[in-house]
Amino acid sequence: MTLLRDHDLALAFDHASHSYDRLTALNPGYRTDLLRSARRLRLPRAGAGLHILDLGCGTGASTRALLRAAPRARITAVDASSGMLVRAQSKTWPAQVRFQHLTAEELTATDEGSYDAVFAAYLFRNVTDTDGVLKTVRTLLRPGGRLAVHEYSLSGSAVHRALWTAVCRGVIIPAGTFSGDRDLYRHLWRSVLDFDTVPDFTDRLRGTGFSAVRALPVAGWQTGITHTFLAREGSATTAEYAR
Repeated sequence: MTLLRDHDLALAFDHASHSYDRLTALNPGYRTDLLRSARRLRLPRAGAGLHILDLGCGTGASTRALLRAAPRARITAVDASSGMLVRAQSKTWPAQVRFQHLTAEELTATDEGSYDAVFAAYLFRNVTDTDGVLKTVRTLLRPGGRLAVHEYSLSGSAVHRALWTAVCRGVIIPAGTFSGDRDLYRHLWRSVLDFDTVPDFTDRLRGTGFSAVRALPVAGWQTGITHTFLAREGSATTAEYAR
């Protein structure tokens, strides 16, 4: 199948926004894994004085994870889907959280200045120019700024590839079909198979200039399927990150 891209993908997420939270709630550990990845940023002082970008915030699950990991940080959350943002904004947020309707490619047009950290959950499979967006993220991070990418990225093992396909065919695509969003969840299945494996994405991060690149698995059934990728803008050591 042809993957959904850009405007077509944003429209598919718009349509799916009404059921998205219910479907993700069926995934054991979905919110726990997001929180673990957010905490792996190891932001000091509960985020006091820091500005974090939540890139591809969806309905706000990743934003909530960041807020729990760094409750004193200022958070700017952006997404390309207006429908997903409406769902996110309908929830209760403290004053330091704000939302913007922007694609990842439009980020250079903002006036936010440098960010201390960027968190991107389930985003990079869905952008057309992965390297271009990574380079944009680097320009938005202050020197030493931190990046955490929480993503479906397969280990490279045939077992994990087969497991992902089995879960999609047996659970994810049928659930998406029932909600009227079959094309989006077929896109999810294929986008993971077509995306970088863990070694490929870590190489891509290094190739676009990030340092201290590290990949960590999540727990449960998604081990080998979902990973946290950690990196820095500028020089840093991997010892600065904790599991």
